[in-house]
Amino acid sequence: MDGIFLQQLINGLTLGSVYGLIAIGYTMVYGIIGMINFAHGEVYMISAYLSAIGLALLTFFGLESFPLLIFGTLLFTVCVTGLYGWTIERIAYRPLRNSTRLAPLISAIGISLILQNYVQLSQGARQQGIPTLLDGAFRFQVGEGFLQISYTKVFILVAAFAGMAALTWVIHCTRLGRMCRATQQDRKMAQILGIDTDRVISWVFVIGAAMAALAGLLITLNYGTFDFYAGFVIGIKAFTAAVLGGIGSLPGAMLGGLILGVAEAQFSGMVNTDYKDVFSFSLLVLILIFRPQGLLGRPQVTKV
Repeated sequence: MDGIFLQQLINGLTLGSVYGLIAIGYTMVYGIIGMINFAHGEVYMISAYLSAIGLALLTFFGLESFPLLIFGTLLFTVCVTGLYGWTIERIAYRPLRNSTRLAPLISAIGISLILQNYVQLSQGARQQGIPTLLDGAFRFQVGEGFLQISYTKVFILVAAFAGMAALTWVIHCTRLGRMCRATQQDRKMAQILGIDTDRVISWVFVIGAAMAALAGLLITLNYGTFDFYAGFVIGIKAFTAAVLGGIGSLPGAMLGGLILGVAEAQFSGMVNTDYKDVFSFSLLVLILIFRPQGLLGRPQVTKV
């Protein structure tokens, strides 16, 4: 039982770290403009296809070193996916920013459906995939069983937390990060102080898309398969992770992702994989009953 628990814990942390990366996109957009980007899941889905295209192109030109292959693919995926994020903000959000809250929500759902159908028509509806790039695993004896941690899972955990650390540094130690925090606290005052808030909001969408690009590459390396519908399910789960951790909180997004991933993995290993989503969303409801603002979110104060 201990071996199964530890194995599922590793699997859950791997999956949860990816949920956290995608959840960052949701929580940053909400923290800045108070809206949910429901096209963010499709940005992740597109990044999975871009990762496969980047790997194929670099391999075709003779690049075989795994570090260089991954770095080149990540650079290509982040650049193109960031362009998608910038375009979504300009088309679906900026023209409707001063309208009712319902209008940009419907617009984002429309963009989501457009991206789904665009990928289905251009890449086909069949499931696609890539070969395993990193073979081998660490094996440890635990009681009467074994704990196996593949090199791919180790790479995913390291890359996910490195991405989170880099984003934390950007937000807290750079001029762009200071402008993001100022815009989040008071957009009108930030404009008075000379901050171009429109550009800041565009950058937030680009950064969120870059985190989704990293997640898309990592998930593609782990599972090896993807399709045009992949962004819908994982987008909902990442949004759930953002709400669980406290929408608007970057550490909360990663914490919520880890909790959700571990809960899913443990329930799958100990009980039944068919009802893992039921358990995960039941856990969300239970936590929100006692912490409506999420685990690390701040309570909303209503002004009278």
